[in-house]
Amino acid sequence: MLRVPFTEMINEFKRILLSNGLTQERAALCARLFAEASCDGVYSHGLNRFPLFVRYIREGHVRVNESPEKISGFGSMESWDGRFGPGNLNAHFSMNRAIELAQELGMGCVALRNTNHWMRAGAYGWQAADAGCIGICWTNTMPNMPPWGSKESKVGNNPLVIAIPRSEGHLVLDIAMSQFSYGQMQNYSQRGDELPVDGGFDQSGELTRDPAAILESRRPLPIGYWKGSGLSLMLDLVAAMLSGGQSTYDIGRNSEAETGSSQVFLAFDLKKLPDWHLLNDRLTEIVADLHGAEPADQGGSIRYPGEGTLRIRQENLQLGIPVEPSIWQQVLDL
Repeated sequence: MLRVPFTEMINEFKRILLSNGLTQERAALCARLFAEASCDGVYSHGLNRFPLFVRYIREGHVRVNESPEKISGFGSMESWDGRFGPGNLNAHFSMNRAIELAQELGMGCVALRNTNHWMRAGAYGWQAADAGCIGICWTNTMPNMPPWGSKESKVGNNPLVIAIPRSEGHLVLDIAMSQFSYGQMQNYSQRGDELPVDGGFDQSGELTRDPAAILESRRPLPIGYWKGSGLSLMLDLVAAMLSGGQSTYDIGRNSEAETGSSQVFLAFDLKKLPDWHLLNDRLTEIVADLHGAEPADQGGSIRYPGEGTLRIRQENLQLGIPVEPSIWQQVLDL
């Protein structure tokens, strides 16, 4: 693997985005969000997805000059239309607006419709936690996972993020409703590795750890089997109802590309709580107890959500971000 410095990756992304119509400010933020995804180890939604993002701009799915427009608001809840702008910029704006509402009212909810793929879901959880807020957000997707008991894709793998701020390192859970996201399976497949546990079904309907077989069948396994399938549907419906936007069903019916998603962003300002200054100590105690759990395997360790991200981030900032040379060259040639 080639390693590329973080700032160099940002600069290359920004150069390409400027040449594709983004303003200086928007190109800088969009480039940083892509580079941060790879810096934190989510390569599938950073560098590896950047060429597809540029292609979607050129095909007109992503409208680079469009920003969210407010549709309605009541108290701590607002509805916005993303106007098919860049998904990561729309999501960053929406979480920032939820944070503003939370800082004013204690909590904020922003429902967003007509947006595009938000890239790394966890980015908006880290954004909320950096602002001292508990953050919760999710999106629906194109139909890319069969509901439990079916072999036909009818629900999405609808990523969900929950973030809690902590001075020693935020806790950030970033999960898809499938056991492995499509991006993760592509990474495993490119390396020629098996998945650590069963991740879906092959063409004959057998559970398998072969990522290539799952990508071919397009039958990823829902987390918790029927539970993940049901949770996927409910997240989709809440996002569509609150935003007045498309459901997974609508996205699959109206476009071959994943565009026009619905999303929800929630923020809770912990400083509004009477004992907020004690919360960090409580979190540290809970994390210490978690770390003290006896590992199932000799030499194993227990970590909280987001702990691995912090380790990878530090390593990649020091040594450079590992990239697949062919993909990096593809970006340089854009």
